[in-house]
Amino acid sequence: MSANNPFSRLPEAAAFTLTSSTVRDGDPWPPAQWSAGAPGGKDVSPQLSWSGAPAGTKSYAVTVYDPDAPTGSGFWHWAVANIPAATTTLPEGAGDDEGGALPDGALQLPNDARLARYIGAAPPAGHGEHRYFVTVHALDVADIGVAPDSTPALLGFMIAGHILGRATLVTTAQAQQ
Repeated sequence: MSANNPFSRLPEAAAFTLTSSTVRDGDPWPPAQWSAGAPGGKDVSPQLSWSGAPAGTKSYAVTVYDPDAPTGSGFWHWAVANIPAATTTLPEGAGDDEGGALPDGALQLPNDARLARYIGAAPPAGHGEHRYFVTVHALDVADIGVAPDSTPALLGFMIAGHILGRATLVTTAQAQQ
């Protein structure tokens, strides 16, 4: 497993609290949060709740990123921008094809599979344990200024210039041999 931390070279940001009724920090993903292409996988986004965001927060972005994917650039599983500041929870399954459980104004971007939805864990067999950084980013703008077809990497670049706070939990997944 790679020791890289995707936030180590980004601007410092105040910490706040992120919890999930789906998975705890450090635990493996439950089967439903795996890719539909994996045994038991259903591509269901996790439930998320957050609190204690910095004063001045005008919106949030949510990302799920696997830095251990064998791509040279990791793999973005989910990216949502422009979540209104009054929102502090997303229900399990909010990242489906329609994004109907996302708050009004939120924008679900295409992930690295080029699908504008959550796509679950799918580490290759024999590749070892992968980490999934589930992060809520508190931002100083109501609209981060990305187009609906933007990449999660572009969203990350835009976040870096508007970050006030960051709340992260890390989950894991490892394919059976």
